[in-house]
Amino acid sequence: MKRNNKIYLRISIFLFILYIGLLFALYLSEHTDSSASIRSFGDACWYSLVTLTTVGYGDLTPVTPLGHAVGAVFLLLSAGIMMTLFGAVISFVTSEGLPFFLLGIHRRKNWYYFADCGIEASTLAENICREDPDAMIIFGEKKNDQMEFPDYPCLFISVSPSRIVAHKKNIGTRCRIFLMKENDIGVNIRAANLHNLPVEVYARTTNGRDSLSGNIRFFHSYDCCARQYWRSKPLCSSENTIVIIGFENYGRCILERAILTNIISVDQRVTYHIFGDARVFLAMHSHLHETFSLNAESETMDSLIFHSDLWEQCAELLERADRIIICTDDEPDGWNIFWRLNGYYKIRGQIHLRSSQKAPGVSYFGANEEIYTPDQIMRTTLNKAAIAINDLFRQSVSYPTLSWEDLDTIHRESKIAAADHILMKIRVLLNDETITEITPAIIEAANKEYLKNKNSDSLRDMYRQLDHSRWLRFYTFYNWSYGPVRDDLARQHPMLCSYQDLTAEQKRERDAAWELLSCLSTVKF
Repeated sequence: MKRNNKIYLRISIFLFILYIGLLFALYLSEHTDSSASIRSFGDACWYSLVTLTTVGYGDLTPVTPLGHAVGAVFLLLSAGIMMTLFGAVISFVTSEGLPFFLLGIHRRKNWYYFADCGIEASTLAENICREDPDAMIIFGEKKNDQMEFPDYPCLFISVSPSRIVAHKKNIGTRCRIFLMKENDIGVNIRAANLHNLPVEVYARTTNGRDSLSGNIRFFHSYDCCARQYWRSKPLCSSENTIVIIGFENYGRCILERAILTNIISVDQRVTYHIFGDARVFLAMHSHLHETFSLNAESETMDSLIFHSDLWEQCAELLERADRIIICTDDEPDGWNIFWRLNGYYKIRGQIHLRSSQKAPGVSYFGANEEIYTPDQIMRTTLNKAAIAINDLFRQSVSYPTLSWEDLDTIHRESKIAAADHILMKIRVLLNDETITEITPAIIEAANKEYLKNKNSDSLRDMYRQLDHSRWLRFYTFYNWSYGPVRDDLARQHPMLCSYQDLTAEQKRERDAAWELLSCLSTVKF
């Protein structure tokens, strides 16, 4: 590319010198002739422009033989120059020229580069534009005839992320790059060397939510759906029986998020009935029996019952369930289940259906516009809250602890899970199960209630015990067990015991997740 640019530059310089030489020849041959109308170098320039553009006003004409020769050259060049100029304009508009020109004008804006323009990418881009008025959306592919042009401003330019980053010239905020196809980071040629660029990279995956390097963050669309579900439709104290139909990617994440988030009382007894193949799930989470009763309803703890038979054979269960969650990976199959449930069973509880599109008149969840949002994908608010919890925790203990930057993945996820539980804590503090969104006013009211109630030994102990239950669930979910001393390699921790067996200092550690409320008044959830 650089070699071609040098060739074009040399040709352009040669043509410019030739043009100036012809102008001087025309001027020198004409200005000495008394009958000539071309008397100055400016007249020669005007004549050349009028001739080359084929306008031909006739106000200036050469009269000398050399002048006629130069005029003939201009006449012969006019058609070629016009075609070249026209072609250059078309090429500029239809190729990289115009997009790069527009990008150059808007270097101070916030650039968001998408490697493709699929449904997920377009949905996220639209949500970004809605929240960020200074957004510049860049799709790294050319628009084809089948694509509808988006309703938001964007550019289509088929270039690598490195060229986009280089064109920004470190002006304004860093560029953000999104790979929205599943596991695209390993197969997309444009993902090569992204870890070397001064950008934030967000890559969709089905294999985990870990960081590949300092600037690359994975997100899991199934987990985003599950997180959005339990935030918009939180567990209520009146719900004791929950049925999950479909235990593939979506169903697994719905249950995982329920395990980590649905702790609202120290006395709760919620039973989850799961229909689907759970063999891999149970094999991976071999310590769940320490915090759940498996395959049998318990009167002392929450229960997970995995059904190998068909859901259609369990009419009595379906009819007494407080909530039925239909979350099959195959969306048409989910709709089929929804219509059969409504058509053949006496359902008294709520039916929640996963649908990628809005479904009026249906209690749905998982629509693209609700999953692919900046805060879901980039987790900015959640990460800020998790960092704040870690800082509070470090201040509350007497022994040395690690900063957020030094934490490994499991302990970062532990703090993120604690931040994810903040909605449940607010509902508990305010005794209001209608709350599904967190606002600064709600946070302030909840914090006031906590500051008032923590002076009561019984309430403070209840709050600590509630968060200890959540903490136990997290670590047993990741197959940690009790050990007399903490050993991260062996996945052992001395606090993996009942709340009554904790030391006074260990009990105080559970305050950090509640005291987070005092740090969140300015954070938008």
